[in-house]
Amino acid sequence: MKITIIYDNTAWDKNLTPDWGFSCLVEAYDRKILFDTGAKGEILLNNMKKLDIDPSEIDMVFISHDHWDHTGGLLDVLKKNQGSVYLPNSCKGADKAVNTVRINDALKICENIYSTGEIKHIEQSLVIRIGDEVAVVAGCSHPGVREIVGAASRFGNVTTLVGGLHGFNDFDLIDDLKKICPTHCTQYIQEIATLYPEKYIPGGAGKIIAL
Repeated sequence: MKITIIYDNTAWDKNLTPDWGFSCLVEAYDRKILFDTGAKGEILLNNMKKLDIDPSEIDMVFISHDHWDHTGGLLDVLKKNQGSVYLPNSCKGADKAVNTVRINDALKICENIYSTGEIKHIEQSLVIRIGDEVAVVAGCSHPGVREIVGAASRFGNVTTLVGGLHGFNDFDLIDDLKKICPTHCTQYIQEIATLYPEKYIPGGAGKIIAL
């Protein structure tokens, strides 16, 4: 399994453009899943090009929640790829998608790949199972990290967390994780890096996380 951060507030690869928003490509079990689409389609597609990611080869798009900094590039992606779009039921976008799947409850998307379901009618997270363990990719964690981890735990033991964590400071939750990559809107990145240097993975556009 590999996660490539395409869009983030900072750039790990200085050849890429940073911008407020989030998107990453999740490659697992022969599937390519575009998780969120950042704020601006031009930046998203340019960063994808520099990362040698072909939008036409993406198998599906997974939208975490209906905020502009996660859906802004969606229409530009849909011009190049008409694959399935999985989005929480509260999301108003993706009307031009040919195959839209609206999600309320937890859902098996394909073998070993799941949605937590729309938590608190706000946001869904992506869950990838690797044996008895699972990795979770979150957009902004508006429902709460503890709630997201709890929802993902039905699929296995949560050991990896990647994405935006907003004001998350229940740091004891990290004790049970093996890896954490806080990105985008996370307020306490430096605190997480200092408290858990052995688990912390820096983010930024162009960062590749292999699991």
